[in-house]
Amino acid sequence: MNYLERRYVLDDDRCFTSIWAIPDAYNRKDAIILAHGAGSDMHHPFISYVHQHLAECGLLSVKFNFPYKDRGRKAPDRMPVLLATWSRIVTAVREDLEFSPQRLFLSGKSMGGRAASMLAAENVSCDGLIFLGYPLHPPGKPDKMRSEHLGAIVCPMLFIQGTRDRLCDLDRLRIALDRLKVPVSLHVIEGGDHSFKVPKRLGRSEEEVWQEIVEVICNWVNESKDQSG
Repeated sequence: MNYLERRYVLDDDRCFTSIWAIPDAYNRKDAIILAHGAGSDMHHPFISYVHQHLAECGLLSVKFNFPYKDRGRKAPDRMPVLLATWSRIVTAVREDLEFSPQRLFLSGKSMGGRAASMLAAENVSCDGLIFLGYPLHPPGKPDKMRSEHLGAIVCPMLFIQGTRDRLCDLDRLRIALDRLKVPVSLHVIEGGDHSFKVPKRLGRSEEEVWQEIVEVICNWVNESKDQSG
């Protein structure tokens, strides 16, 4: 596997960095872009684990920082900047002369995934969305749903959620997903919180949970390939 670091200019004030993991047997067919959550960056151990192991599954795997992280700031960029960053990296991957994939999947942890879904709802084309802990509502406020735009998305979606996630009431999520007209899958991590940490009593290591998540993603991507012919 090879790694490439690429930096992009977003506007006069903002730049952002990406890291591309290129599988040894990359066939120019499938790629996935991975965004971090609000409180971390692309170097977070979870993001790095998923990034590396998705590439080991044969996917061109691209992770990136939102501009505020490259500038060393804690407060996230506003949604228009997050969307512009997502749009820029999607274009970069699609139009890359060496690695351009036939299919492109967008994925993100929490805020990064929500921003990807909002981009897809604006008719930016992709072959699937993968949410690593979708922030359905603010912590402890299940009535303030962030799901209305999901109905405008036309590609398949995979939600990976923990049963103890304070940002996603699973019953409310299931109701929201039942209303969608596109193929939707929900994989539940038993005992997982918003960061997919599980209680010690379950006897599962952090890496075991992360490995499960990667396997679910890889299987889902392969199954979507079979369904599309």
